[in-house]
Amino acid sequence: MVFSHGAGADHVMFDAQRDHLRALGYRAVTWDLRGHGLSRPAGAPFTAERAIADLRALIGHLRLDRPVLVGQSLGGNLSQALVRRHPELCRALVVIGSTWNTARLSARDHLLLKVAAPSLSMIPAGRLPELMADDCAVTPAARADVRRAFSQLTKREFVEVWRATVSLLDPAPGYRTPVPLCLIRGEQDRTGNIATAMPRWAAAEGVEEIVVPGAGHIANQDAPEAVNAAIETFLRTRGTA
Repeated sequence: MVFSHGAGADHVMFDAQRDHLRALGYRAVTWDLRGHGLSRPAGAPFTAERAIADLRALIGHLRLDRPVLVGQSLGGNLSQALVRRHPELCRALVVIGSTWNTARLSARDHLLLKVAAPSLSMIPAGRLPELMADDCAVTPAARADVRRAFSQLTKREFVEVWRATVSLLDPAPGYRTPVPLCLIRGEQDRTGNIATAMPRWAAAEGVEEIVVPGAGHIANQDAPEAVNAAIETFLRTRGTA
């Protein structure tokens, strides 16, 4: 299993899932996307294409045999993109708090995406970690970790990562995920259009959307036990164990 974190976060966000799944006998791999956590400095600007290439290279370097991809937010968009391009590399896909890459975008969605980067650029750099913590997390522990992780990136770097995330949205209404799919969303996730897009995605794919009570955007940190249980059940029931 390969866990890919969200924009501004790092591998620490999946500590609870890594430990739980390793105890069950799974090989759980966490990593830091370039420019994040231990993968600093980035060495090159963060782009969607580089992120996809990095994830594919990681799978090849570790000689992983069709791993289950687990992604939160940007990590979910990234994992979707890799499955779409190279379905033969992956066994299943778990998405936590991420929008639907191939959904048709409404006029409102286009407007929000257009103004998001300029709006982020106007936020004072010193306030960005605190604002992200308030927007992404519900519990004190999760908020503290968001502040820690976001403090490692400059505002310019975060806006760069945000633009790359948006570029992963590639509408293709007829596309369906070719591997088993698990969708998990925090009940209080108000990030972007996730709260409306994920239910539509689940309906289109014919899968159950798992909504975690009392959790925000980073449901895996707000409610780790509930998310661990959801992933474990998915693995055991969808033929990936």
